[in-house]
Amino acid sequence: MSRHPDILSRSKTALLVIDMQEKFAPVIQDYGGIEAQIVTLVKVFRILNLPVFYTEQYPKGLGRTTETLRRELAGISVVEKMHFSVAAEEALVTALKKHNITHIVVVGIETHVCILQSSLDLAHLGYCVHVMQNATASRRASDRDAALARLPQHGITVSSVEAAVFELLVVAGTAEFKRIAQLIK
Repeated sequence: MSRHPDILSRSKTALLVIDMQEKFAPVIQDYGGIEAQIVTLVKVFRILNLPVFYTEQYPKGLGRTTETLRRELAGISVVEKMHFSVAAEEALVTALKKHNITHIVVVGIETHVCILQSSLDLAHLGYCVHVMQNATASRRASDRDAALARLPQHGITVSSVEAAVFELLVVAGTAEFKRIAQLIK
């Protein structure tokens, strides 16, 4: 079956978790809810054996990735960055190319800074970028909403965690489907 090119493809999709760090947790509204959505995605990507990448913005000042997420990301090397856009990190861009990635699921914080700039730059590099609206946040809701409204104007898909999961699953009834269905109930 021929599929729309914007639908996530299991063979060419990676998850990118941006800057879910300790210092942000107390200042982001519903940080725990955002983190829970990201944990679900990390588990799904691991079940499907898909690549996962994560970044930390200036960890010396903003702290490390939260403990809950670090446990889920065990065994994956963090990309430390100073630029707001992950596209400035050559090691990350090289890894995406090495895995023949064409689609990137983007989650994390802050939506109007690192998520926005990274998504725009990754789209400019030719990637099909999917930002999960229910797995991103900013300190102020108005900043988040402005960024999420801006992204589609540049060809970036704004979607949800559950929508992405079902795009990757493609079909019901498989062993993977049954394992993953338990995560999204």
